[in-house]
Amino acid sequence: MSDQAQTATQPSFFNLHVEGVGYLNRVRTVKPKKGQEFLACTVSAMRGSTADLGYTKFDCKVSGAEAQKIVKLLELDVADEKPVLIGFRIGDIYPEIFTFEKGDKKGQQGVSIKGRLLRVKFAKVNGEAVDLPQPAQVSETESVAA
Repeated sequence: MSDQAQTATQPSFFNLHVEGVGYLNRVRTVKPKKGQEFLACTVSAMRGSTADLGYTKFDCKVSGAEAQKIVKLLELDVADEKPVLIGFRIGDIYPEIFTFEKGDKKGQQGVSIKGRLLRVKFAKVNGEAVDLPQPAQVSETESVAA
C-alpha cells in the first residue's frame, strides 16, 4: 500500500492541550447509567499575575493509566481537604451548559469546561513534593524492534 493510501485510511485528530499549575479537587468515581464507570476530578488552574491570581476550573475525566495512578494516590489528601497542587496537561476541552439544581443559583444556567486530564507532571501536598510514579518509557532497543 502506498504512503498516500495509508495516510488516507488512518484517522486524523486535532489536539488541543492546556498545560498549567492548579489545585486538584473533587476526586470521584462516576458511575453513569450507561457505559463504564470512570475516575473524574476538578482542576482549579491558576492564571494571571501572582498579585492578582485568578482561577479557571476544569471538570475532567482522568485518562491514561499513569494519570489515574497519580490521582488515586492523591485522592485521600484531596478528601482530607489538604491543598494538592499539581502540574497538569488537559486535552480536548469543551464548554457544557448546565442548570443549577440547588443553592442560590437554583434554576440558573452555568457553564462548565470539560476535558480529559492526560498527565500530572508534579504534585505537592501542603507544599511538600510528592514522589510520583514515573511514566513507563520504551527503551531505544524496544522501539527499534517494534
